[in-house]
Order: sequence, then structure tokens, then C-alpha cells
Amino acid sequence: MNLIYVQAAPETTFNVKNFGAKGDSTTLDTQAINNTIEAAAKAGGGTVYFPAGTYLSFSIRLKSHISLYLDQGATILGATPSGDVGYDAPETAINDTFQDFGHSHWHNSLIWGENLEDISILGPGIIHGKGLSRSGPYRAPIGNKAIALKLCRNVILKDFTILYGGHFGILATGVDNLTIDNLKIDTNRDGIDIDCCKNVRVSNCSVNSPWDDGICLKSSFALGFARPTENVTITNCSVSGFDRGTFYNGTYQRNEGHLVPDKEGPTGRIKFGTESNGGFKNITISNCVFEYCRGLALETVDGGLLEDVTISNITMRDIINSPIFLRLGGRMRAPENTPIGALRRINISNINVYNADSRFATLISGIPGHDIEDVRLSNISIWYRPLDAASKESIQQEVPEFEKAYPEPQKFGIIPAYGFFIRHTKNIELNNINLHLMGNETRPALIVNDVNGIKLRNITLDKGTNSASLVMKNVTNLSVKDSEPLKDLDIKQIQTKSY
Repeated sequence: MNLIYVQAAPETTFNVKNFGAKGDSTTLDTQAINNTIEAAAKAGGGTVYFPAGTYLSFSIRLKSHISLYLDQGATILGATPSGDVGYDAPETAINDTFQDFGHSHWHNSLIWGENLEDISILGPGIIHGKGLSRSGPYRAPIGNKAIALKLCRNVILKDFTILYGGHFGILATGVDNLTIDNLKIDTNRDGIDIDCCKNVRVSNCSVNSPWDDGICLKSSFALGFARPTENVTITNCSVSGFDRGTFYNGTYQRNEGHLVPDKEGPTGRIKFGTESNGGFKNITISNCVFEYCRGLALETVDGGLLEDVTISNITMRDIINSPIFLRLGGRMRAPENTPIGALRRINISNINVYNADSRFATLISGIPGHDIEDVRLSNISIWYRPLDAASKESIQQEVPEFEKAYPEPQKFGIIPAYGFFIRHTKNIELNNINLHLMGNETRPALIVNDVNGIKLRNITLDKGTNSASLVMKNVTNLSVKDSEPLKDLDIKQIQTKSY
């Protein structure tokens, strides 16, 4: 008789309740959760499973080859520090000179991992950062991030919800091969910060962040060297600035007021920058929705190259500053003798914006001696609301350069054009652009200043009362065709002219 021996498969799912977690919202489950992760790691990897329940916790330390799975009804609840008991201390920074405190530390977080591979956080449950701070700098035992990852690779974040994620719902720095899919984030500062990362896929995410940016690409000096954020796709996402918590509960309130750091109203946008030492390249954004938030912002002000970006199929409603903002600046929060960066080879197409803020127009500005280059804007329609009485009294006659300032549209003041303000650029093309007015307007639609090479094709402009449609200063190689109410033009050089 032949005997057959069957060896039991090793356990790959580790239930936190089997390691002592209570999930009762009052018992501190930090040690039980971390013990579960240690057991899974010792076994070679596996899934750390959170069944339905509310798991009160301080810092959860991820390990390689581990997946956290939050089942329906499961919540990881950030505990509130008391005395010396709280989150892990912020580690010694490699560099904390050229970026904010929050970008320079990762351990002071609800969930963190460093130098890991093959990790994931999955499932339809909730990560609630109730006990996290939305500010900094703080020492132990304060935590200010829901999820922080540094120098990791092969990471998946999928299907869960983040509520009140602190200063950062997700901070990923130096993370390669990162997938973020189907997240709902309703938070009190930044939603997703992708910093110095390569090969990133963000899809099907809804981010509501009234007090800071929604999905934000950065390239800081936090790793101690400049590293670009590159090979990124962002698709099928929505960003908004409704009151905290009201996106998640479905009431979509707009009553909290201007509580963001710069006091300028809800944020909630998609943005490149401000930290921009390493630059950004080879990035696409498509099929995204903006509602009651700021517009799209591409900024490089710390020496990085921002290049080879394609953005398409975007719809926006109720935008509270520039619907499109491109800024090359010289803030230079960077090592000494770092040269000014570059912003070039940008394609933006198929954009529809309703009820946009006309105070700052669509603003595209380099700085003297450093042009934004090779920008193509096509198939864009924007409906601009009129200025309020106070703004009408504050229209700039000359727009300041603010070369070293923090890059925000409102820093420039009320722009003297309602539609587009384009300055210090080379080789820019506007094709099939429609600018509509939703009320009375006295400013021109377009101002171009210090521009070398500009083509206007199939432009339709609503004309303000007693104003020109196009104002030019120091422009070379201008071509206008098939545009209303502009006549066809081919001009090699012009100092000052209005049409």
C-alpha cells in the first residue's frame, strides 16, 4: 500500500484579532497590530487582515512582502497622543533645509514604511486620522501623516478611504513602481503627495481637500539629493474643495470659509510643485474632474526641469483661481549655485471650464531671461465670471514679477486681462480657444508680454466693454488666423499694440 503525505500549506493570512487586537475603538491596538505584521514578515510575507471593527492605534510599521487588508466595516483610527505616549518620533532628517518639516520626516505617521519592497494596503475599509495633526513642526509623540513611505518599491494602495489624513493623507517619497487606485480621500490638508517617485499610476481616485492640494506631484530635496518625479499617469480622478467630511457623507457643503494656509479659499486641485528641486518629466493627466477648487497648476521654482507633459480631457466647475497656471520661477529653495530650471514641451487639450475666477485669468509666466517654452493649448473653452466690486478697484496696471515668491496666482494681484495673461514665453500656440464672459467686463481677453513666437488659431473671444481683445508688448513672430473678433495678422516684431 502506497502512502501519500500531504504537507499543509503555510498560513499566509494573519488576523489581527488572533494577535490580541480588540477593534472596539477604545482599546489601544498598536502593539497587537505590529505583532501581527512581525509574525507575517517572519513567515516570509502575507496578508495582515483587519475584520470589521475600529482599531485604535498609534504608529503602524510596515514590513516588506506584507499586505494590510481592511475589510468592509474595518477602520484604523488614529489615536490622540497623551503625555509621552503617541506616534513614533520623527527620524533625523537627511535634509530639512529646502522643504517643509512634513516632507522631511516619515516615521511620525499612522502607517509608515522605509526601504521596503512588495507592500500593499488594500480593501474597502477606512483609515481615519482623527488623532493626527494637520501642521508641523512637531516632535514626539505627535503624528501628522496617515500613510508615509520612503524609498520603497512595488507598492499598491487600493480601494480604501482616508478621512482626515493630517498634513498628508499619503506621502510617498522616492517610491518606485507605485499604484494608487480607487481611493476616496476626504481630508484636512494634502490628499496625495508624490515626491521624487518613478513609474507611478494614479487612477479612479476621488480627493476632497479644501485646506490644501488634492493630488500633488513634488520633487523635494528631502532625500538629500535632487531626484525627478517621472513616468507618471493620473487618470479618471476627481478633485474638490468641499468642507471636510462632506464629500464622504454626500452633503458636499461649502460653508467652512477660507481656512487654508494662504487664506485664499478652498484648494483641492492637481498641482506640480511647489517643491521642485528634481523636476518633473514624462507625465500624463487625463479624464479628470475639478469641482469647487483651484485649477490645474504646473510650477517649477527651485531649479528642476518640468518637461514633456500631456494633459487632456479635463472638466472644471466653480474654479476659485486660475483654471490653468504655468509658472517658471526663481524661488530657489535649493543648494547654493543651483541654476534656474526650465518649463517646456507642454501639451494641454480638451479642457472645459465653467464659472472660472477671472481675477487671475489663465496665467502663464516665466521670469526675465528664462522663458517657458514650447507650450500647446488646444480645444479649450472657459466661461469666466465677472469681477466683484473690490477686485475691479484693484486691477494691476503692471503685473509684478515676483521671481522669488511662493508660486500662487493670487500673488500677482488682479490681472489686467480676463482670459489669458502670457509673459516670458517662447513658441506658444493657442488653437481652438473659446473665452466666454458671464457678466460685465472691461479688461481685454488676452495680454501677451515678452513673447517670442506665438500662434493664435481659431480663437473666439467675448469682448469686454470699451476694451481691446488683444494687447501686445514686446512681441516677436506673432501669427493670428481664423479668429473672432481678431483679424488675421503676421507680425515679426511689435513693441506695443492693441486690437
